[in-house]
Amino acid sequence: MEPMVAWRRPAKRGAATPLVVLLHGRGADENDLIDLANDLPQHFAYASVRGPIALPEGGYRWFEDRGVGRPVPASLQSTVDMLRAWIDSSATAEYDRKRTFVLGFSQGMMTAAALLLDDPARLAGAVLLSGSIAVDTGTATPGRLAGVPVFTAHGSFDGVIPADRITQSLQYLRERSGADLSEHTYPIDHSISRRELADVAAWLAERG
Repeated sequence: MEPMVAWRRPAKRGAATPLVVLLHGRGADENDLIDLANDLPQHFAYASVRGPIALPEGGYRWFEDRGVGRPVPASLQSTVDMLRAWIDSSATAEYDRKRTFVLGFSQGMMTAAALLLDDPARLAGAVLLSGSIAVDTGTATPGRLAGVPVFTAHGSFDGVIPADRITQSLQYLRERSGADLSEHTYPIDHSISRRELADVAAWLAERG
């Protein structure tokens, strides 16, 4: 089943157009992050995908979990498989396969990281915002992201993501992943600041 997707496409586009796949946080939907495209490089295409699991209170999530930052591995892998199939489908065929990035916020960050770790060569890089990495699911091995560009950021006043999960994720990215890492901290809560968005835009522009 095809996921629901909100798009922003540049007026001039083709096989050389880079693509950013946006993954929202828990309780949001495909419309939550798409307006970020207004402040990101305008020659990119942006696709904001809806998570596959509806919540009773409204909105969607990416996977079943046992608490914040603690995914059910099989559920997370199922979503990764779904996203990979969609990224490789005709829905994105008009864009540059070699310059496809993923950007995730909160639960979407964990999903983005899992997607990257599952097949590092498929993506040109990842923007991982205000979340954590499922480092205990078997794919976060030493050198797994060797040379892969990764932008990661969190708010110093984030009260949603457990501090130990943030620390664990950063230790992996810094010390074991091999990623070409750009790490940032902002004096904000569980959100995306204007300064952060400007830094993400500059990072993407350098690579697209």
